[in-house]
Amino acid sequence: MTGGIQWKVCGLRRGEDARLAAELGADYLGFILYEKSPRYLALADYLAGLGDWPVGPRRVAVLVEPTVARLTEVVAAGFAYFQIHARHDLELARVAEWSGLVGPERLWLAPKLPPGAEFPRRWLPLAGTFLADTYHAEGFGGSGRTGDWGEFARLAGSFPGKRWILAGGLGPDNVLEALARSGAGAIDLNSGVESAPGVKSAEFLRALAARLAEAR
Repeated sequence: MTGGIQWKVCGLRRGEDARLAAELGADYLGFILYEKSPRYLALADYLAGLGDWPVGPRRVAVLVEPTVARLTEVVAAGFAYFQIHARHDLELARVAEWSGLVGPERLWLAPKLPPGAEFPRRWLPLAGTFLADTYHAEGFGGSGRTGDWGEFARLAGSFPGKRWILAGGLGPDNVLEALARSGAGAIDLNSGVESAPGVKSAEFLRALAARLAEAR
């Protein structure tokens, strides 16, 4: 936690980036196990590099609508949390399977919400944490585009019993404004601290941590 804000660095592929994030105070390290992502890290490569990932920040597996078999395989790899992106209208039984497998306290749900779509309230009992990322039709997060920070504040205020994480285009230049307008207590960082997909910028990470220190 930095400046009272929890933060996660996502899309990690290199040990040096993960170690710097940990050194700067990141609470979570995210690994994208979704093959269509430009920041995809194969589970076998994650496991082969276990010695490179720092101890301290909790590790988060990022998936998109996994099968039970796939999620079971990922659970066995020892991640602390499981961030699952899914269509907002996905059948409830699929979401309930994920929750039953990892437990609501370890499940972070990220519904893909088109403009004007209702938040899937039926998901609320199935997870303790929800991540709000910017909608884009082509994929599930990772667009680098900022979202509606006022809408994030509305959602978080409507469901105060849950933890909410703000994602979407956050970086050193806009993080303080995003925090002020959204009221977020936790954020997810990816392309906004990169020099290339999957390559984190030491300069951007250090600048981001410095900005967060100003948020207290």
